[in-house]
Amino acid sequence: MTVVKDKLEADKLLKVAEILKTIAHPVRLKIIEVLSDEKRTVSELMEATAIEQSLISHHLIKMKDKGVLSSYREGKNVYYQLVDDHITKIFDCMEGCSFI
Repeated sequence: MTVVKDKLEADKLLKVAEILKTIAHPVRLKIIEVLSDEKRTVSELMEATAIEQSLISHHLIKMKDKGVLSSYREGKNVYYQLVDDHITKIFDCMEGCSFI
């Protein structure tokens, strides 16, 4: 039974590492921070972050492909949102780190 438990923990650690690699970029962290309060369009994200559209779109695609973000179309607009709001707790965790 211990082998199964260790395997599940290892699988979970791999998933955590993959998510951390995905968000480990200042632009992606800023996007997550902006999306923490509500869904946004690319235009809204550009305005909130002062980052050009092509760069925002590049990072949105990477995070969506890895399951951090989801999107949906409403009329002419595509809205992006966090798949799980718990990911924003990383900011609280990092605030408490003495080495930052």
